[in-house]
Amino acid sequence: MKIAIFGGAFNPVHREHVHLARTAIEELGLDKLIIMPTAISPHKSGKAMADFFQRFEMCRIAFRELKQAEVSNYELARGGVSYTYLTCNHFASLYPDAERYLLIGADMLENFPEWKNPQEILKNFRLAACAREDAKPFLGYKKMVEEEFDTAVKTLSYVGENVSSTQIRTYAALGEDISRFVNPDVCQYIRRKGLYAMHGLWGVKQFLKPERWQHTLRVAVICAKNSARADISEEQAITMAALHDVAKYMSADSPYLTGFVCPDGVPGPVVHQFAGAYVAENVFKIGDKTILDAIACHTSGKENMTAADALLFLADMIEEGRTFDGVDELRKIFKEDLFRCLYIALRHQVEYLETTGKPVYGLTRRAYDFIKEKYQ
Repeated sequence: MKIAIFGGAFNPVHREHVHLARTAIEELGLDKLIIMPTAISPHKSGKAMADFFQRFEMCRIAFRELKQAEVSNYELARGGVSYTYLTCNHFASLYPDAERYLLIGADMLENFPEWKNPQEILKNFRLAACAREDAKPFLGYKKMVEEEFDTAVKTLSYVGENVSSTQIRTYAALGEDISRFVNPDVCQYIRRKGLYAMHGLWGVKQFLKPERWQHTLRVAVICAKNSARADISEEQAITMAALHDVAKYMSADSPYLTGFVCPDGVPGPVVHQFAGAYVAENVFKIGDKTILDAIACHTSGKENMTAADALLFLADMIEEGRTFDGVDELRKIFKEDLFRCLYIALRHQVEYLETTGKPVYGLTRRAYDFIKEKYQ
């Protein structure tokens, strides 16, 4: 008998999860695939989470076409934090004579050494994994795990598209269509239950041109994915990203800017960051200072920026729609060190303005001088 466990938050479950499961059933010759939604994930603090029963139901809907798949509530019944090694121990005792696999994606393979008791997992289960679009990083993760744990990782032929549950939650939060990412019945379930929706932000889109709204969505996804690095919740990250350009196309006499007073000496391209913070607070009724402060410096930067400030500033600069020279290098640095990336980005901005003979706005100059001291 061959079995596999496929665990995760499934928040929500999407098409790539199902494609991976189907490939595993076929290529591993599985008799049983146990779908295991986490009860309390050790790595999901601050994320917008549907409750266990909603995620269980979405999994039941998504995987029902696979006769070998069985959605389990074991981790809820066990209680406590959902550590994979405990789940693997339990199912190894239930199926002692089975050939057992733990099914994971490339992102989980990358982080496998950081899991709790990975050696204990490997005593009972062999890893089976698939790449996601670019196979080069996956091969590196595979080699790292095989060498560190003296194991062999079974590679599945399926290469997943770059879709994440965080992206889906972000789109759902902002009222965007998610039907291309999830099973139609799962999509209907999410809409019917209002999962992940942040209705207070659904009006932002009306203030932006279509291409600017797409930019805003890309920024929001980056911010949501990196919210923990900035010590903010996913909801805070999506909110500040959704509103960062809300005043981009507002004229000075817009009724939404009644009472707004712009600071002196602000260059035209920077005005919208201050106006955006004003609209966020007075029109969208955002009272969170962390969000308002990040919006108010997302173009210029400022001295002593917080991690949230840095995240929005950088997400706005490096989202995939940007094509300026050096953006690929910034994206690499961003993954490694948020504030080092901020330093490089501000240096790039100041040097560009100086090279073109344009004046450097005072806030930007002070932001650069402040962080330069740290890195030089």
